[in-house]
Amino acid sequence: MRVAGPRELFRTQFGGDPLVVRSPGRVNLIGEHTDYNDGFVLPATVDRAIVLAVAPAVGRRCRLLAADLSDSTDADLDDLQRSPRGWPNYLLGVVDQLRRSGTEVPGFDCVFGGDIPPGAGMSSSAAIEAGLAFALNELFSFGLDRRTLAKLARNAEHDFVGVRCGIMDQFANLFGSPGHALKLDCRSLEFELVPFADPKVHIVLCDSGIKHALAGSEYNVRRHQCEEGVAALQRTWPAVLSLRDVDLEMLDRQRAELDPDVYRRCRHVVEENKRLLAGCDELRRGDLAGFGQRMYDSHRGLRDDYSVSCSELDILVEIAAGIEGVYGARMMGGGFGGCTINLVQADAVVEFSTAVTARYGQRTGWSPRVFVTQIAGGTAVEA
Repeated sequence: MRVAGPRELFRTQFGGDPLVVRSPGRVNLIGEHTDYNDGFVLPATVDRAIVLAVAPAVGRRCRLLAADLSDSTDADLDDLQRSPRGWPNYLLGVVDQLRRSGTEVPGFDCVFGGDIPPGAGMSSSAAIEAGLAFALNELFSFGLDRRTLAKLARNAEHDFVGVRCGIMDQFANLFGSPGHALKLDCRSLEFELVPFADPKVHIVLCDSGIKHALAGSEYNVRRHQCEEGVAALQRTWPAVLSLRDVDLEMLDRQRAELDPDVYRRCRHVVEENKRLLAGCDELRRGDLAGFGQRMYDSHRGLRDDYSVSCSELDILVEIAAGIEGVYGARMMGGGFGGCTINLVQADAVVEFSTAVTARYGQRTGWSPRVFVTQIAGGTAVEA
C-alpha cells in the first residue's frame, strides 16, 4: 500500500497547496574531528531526504505534523517553549533563531517526513532544521542567503535542541550540489565544489548497530586534548591559533613537551587535513583508488591516534577491505559506534552488501543495516 507523502498529508490535514521543499541527508567522505580544529571537511548531500510541506496560516501559531512519527503539535509563536517530546525542538528552534535575528515569523503549518534513516549518520536533524529555515525564507520572502540560513539552523540545534554541533551538516545541506562533494574550510566557511560524478560508484553506509555511551564524554576529552596541544605549540609559535596552523614538523619539534595522548590526537588532525587536501586532488583527477586509500588511512588515524573507533567499526572496515570492488572504507562521525562509509563500484554493491551482512553477523552476532546512496543536490523547492 502506497504511503501518502507530506504534500498529500498537508492537503488532507490543513487543506490548500503548500510549498514543498526537499532537504537532503549528508555523508562525510573524509575529514573527521577536523571541524572544531578549524580544519577541512568533505561532505556531500545524498539521495535520501526530508520533505517539508509548508504554508501560511492565520494567527500567531504554527502547527507541526511529523508524518513518520504520526505525531503532531502546535506552538504559540509569541511564546516559544521547548517541547519534552524532542522532535518539535528541531523546528521550533529554527523559528526561535529567526526571531532572535529580528525576522518576524508569521503563522504557518508544516508537515514533514522522509527516507533518511534515523541514527544512520546522515544527519536527519540538520535536514529538518535547514529545510525549515529554507522553506520559511522562501515562503515569506525573508531575503536571507544560504550562509545565514546555515548558521541559523546550526544555532537552533545549539540553543533549542541542546547539541553543540559544528556547522558542517547544515552548511552541506544548503550548499550541496549534484555530482560534487563540498570541501569546506571550517575556519572561513569558504567552500569549493569537488567533482564526484562517476555513476559507476556508490556510497554505501554500514551501520554497526553499536553506540557506546562514552561517545559524548570522550568527544569533550578530545577537544580539550587538542586545545592543550595548541596551547603548548603557541609557546614556540605564538601565531598558532588552532591545529589548522600546525604541520608535522612543528608537532614533532614540540613532541617532548606534549603528553603522548595529546601528541597523537594532534597528529591525527594535522594528518587528516593533509589527507583531505590530497584526496580532493585525487577526486579531481578521477583517481578513486587513490582517494579510497586516503579513506583507509583516515580510519587508521581515527583508530590508532584519535582512539575513537571500536571493534565493531574496525571489523566492518576490515571486511570491506577484503571485498573486490571496494575502493575505500572508514568509520564516519564522532566514533565509538555508528556507521562506516564505503566507496563501492556499482556492479559490486549487491555482493558487498551480502558479504558484509553475513561476515559481520558471524563475527559479532549483529545484523548491520546497509544503505546505498549516491550524491544528490542540496536543499531546494520541489516541483
